[in-house]
Amino acid sequence: MFTFKDHDAVGDAPVEVPRVVATAKFEIGMPVRHRKYGFRGVVFDVDPVFNNTEEWWESIPEDARPKKEQPYYHLLAETPEPERSPYIAYVSEQNLVADGDDDPINHPDLDEFFIGQEEDGRFVPRAKAN
Repeated sequence: MFTFKDHDAVGDAPVEVPRVVATAKFEIGMPVRHRKYGFRGVVFDVDPVFNNTEEWWESIPEDARPKKEQPYYHLLAETPEPERSPYIAYVSEQNLVADGDDDPINHPDLDEFFIGQEEDGRFVPRAKAN
């Protein structure tokens, strides 16, 4: 864990503030699969650590609840169950594996985030305008 020196609100005394530095295993545009539930998706955003509500996190059964101090991925996800697909998923790194399936992922929002797909299966992100 790295720390940086910040200044308190009253004076110039430095305050040690812990910083978590996480390295994401999966990149934007990578097809992934959920390790336990098998649904597939394409990464369109990454949080270096958990960045959702406590209510969402506590809704996960305690024995299956992932740790917060790891990357979390926003996925354009699909499942073989048409009534539950497509959707947006938020998944911890520990619950994802790279997806090597040749079947296409057909999420309706792919065109909003990506301009196409490479031969290796990765999706090419659209350039963002600020």
